[in-house]
Amino acid sequence: MKDDTQETGRRSRYFQYAVFALAALLVVSLGAVLIPREPSPPAAPPFSEQARASAFADSLSLRVAGLDLAGAADATAPAPQAAALARIVTLLTLQAQALMLPADVAGGPATAGTVRSSASAPASVPPSTTADLAAALLASGAQRLRDAETADGGIARLLAGAGTAQLLAAEDLASANGIALAPLPGAGSSFPSSTAPTAPVTAPAATRCASKAAAAGAGTGADLGSALASTVEGELELIYAYQAALTRLNPGSAVPASGFLTQHSALRGQAEALSRSRCTEVPIRRPGYALSQAFLADPAAALGTLEAGTLPLFGDLVALSEGPERAWALSALQSAARRTAYWGASPGPVPGVLLDEAVLPHLPDAAPTPAPSSTSARPTGNS
Repeated sequence: MKDDTQETGRRSRYFQYAVFALAALLVVSLGAVLIPREPSPPAAPPFSEQARASAFADSLSLRVAGLDLAGAADATAPAPQAAALARIVTLLTLQAQALMLPADVAGGPATAGTVRSSASAPASVPPSTTADLAAALLASGAQRLRDAETADGGIARLLAGAGTAQLLAAEDLASANGIALAPLPGAGSSFPSSTAPTAPVTAPAATRCASKAAAAGAGTGADLGSALASTVEGELELIYAYQAALTRLNPGSAVPASGFLTQHSALRGQAEALSRSRCTEVPIRRPGYALSQAFLADPAAALGTLEAGTLPLFGDLVALSEGPERAWALSALQSAARRTAYWGASPGPVPGVLLDEAVLPHLPDAAPTPAPSSTSARPTGNS
C-alpha cells in the first residue's frame, strides 16, 4: 500500500514537471512572436538617386551663397560683377527646381543619405567671396559630370546639363571679376575647353553588325543609332552654315569660326563612325541647306541659334549611351555649349535638356539647405 502511494506521488510530480515545462515553452514561444524584431536598416538608394540628391543639395547651398554675395554686392559691386552674380542665382534656382523631387522637401531617404554623408565628411566652408563661389561652382560642375558618366540615362542627361552650365557659370563669374580659376585635377583630359572630343575606339563595323544580327533584340542600340544619325545630320548642317558664314563674319569672328568649323568636321566624322559601329545608316550628305534671311543679316547670331539646336541631340546621346560612347557624348555636349555661349546664344540652365520653366516646381519658402556634399555619390552596385 505504501509503495502504491509513493508511485502515485512520483507520477504526480512528473505530471507537474511536464505542465511547468509546457507552460514555459508556451511563454517563450509567445514572447518570440510578440516581441518585434529590430527593423532592418533601409537599403541605400540607387547611385543615380544619390547623385541627383547630391546635385540638388549642392545647387541649394551654392544658391544661398550666391544670394548672400549678390545682396552684399548690390550697392558696391560694378555692374558686370553684379550681373554675373544675378545670372548665377537664376541658374542655380532653375537647376534646383529641375533636380527637386517631392521627397526632397519632406526629407526623403536619398536626401537624408546625402545630408548624413555630408555631415560625416570633413566640414566644408560655404563660399564667402566671389572667388570661393567660382571655385565651388567649378568643383560642383565637375562632380556632376563625373556622376553623369555612370548614372542612369535620364538622370545622366540632367547631371550632364547641370554640370556643364555650372562650369560655364564659374568661368563667367571669374571673367567678370578678373579671377583666375585653379585647374581641377585631371581637367586636361576629362573636361576639354573647346576642342572636339575624340570618338571611342570601337570594333570593326562588320563584326559589330554581324553580332547584332545574331542577337535578338539589341536593347537600346536602335534608339542610340537614330540619335547618332540625327547628330550627323545636325553636324552636316552646321558645317555648311559655318562655310557660308566665314565670308560674312568680321575678321575678329572669322578666326574662331574657322576653328569651330574644324571641330564640326571632326564631330561629323566621329558621329558617322559611331553610327556605322551601331549598324545605322549614315545620312546622305546634301549639296546644301537653305539659309534664312536672319542668317544672312546676322550670321553670328544665327550660328549661336544653330549651335543651341544641337544641345538636345547631344543630351539624347548622353541618355542613350554608356561607357566610352557616353564619355564622348559628354565631351561633345560641353564643347557645343561653349560654342553656343561664344556666339551670344543661351545654352539654357541645363544644356541638353529642354526645360519648360513655367511647369517647374517652386522651391519652398524655407528650402532645405543641406551642407554641400564634399564627397561624390558612390556607386553601390546598382548604377
